[in-house]
Amino acid sequence: MRTFENLAELKACIGQEVAVSDWERITQERIDQFAHATGDHQWIHVDPERAAKGPFGTTIAHGFLTLSMLPHFFERSIVLKDVKMGVNYGLNRVRFTSPVPVDSELRARMKLISIEDIPNNGAQMVWEITFERKGSDRPVCVAESISRRYA
Repeated sequence: MRTFENLAELKACIGQEVAVSDWERITQERIDQFAHATGDHQWIHVDPERAAKGPFGTTIAHGFLTLSMLPHFFERSIVLKDVKMGVNYGLNRVRFTSPVPVDSELRARMKLISIEDIPNNGAQMVWEITFERKGSDRPVCVAESISRRYA
């Protein structure tokens, strides 16, 4: 866990990898819960028997499940002490570059691309996020995320 006293301290990290999260296992239960929440019940995600005969040999996580873990990884990797709240502002770019088979372990690498002051004592940050799967040389997702934090 990396701790910053304030947003100004974080600004010194522009262009650097700021944090790497811990590994998180993607279970079938988590995949099923995501399918239930989103209504995406495609068999490659939720039918282990059929998926075993499919192109990946097992069920795989939804790409958007992987992406949805971004706040979880941030929360467990970076502390901004003077920040009272944060909001997701959007994404510039997202690519799902490799499947995530059930029971894979994922983590995120977070590189701060830019940070700029915004009204109401806030900062808008652009992060390059690389989601990695344990045992694979290829990332499973690469995203450019925009978030806002308010002190």
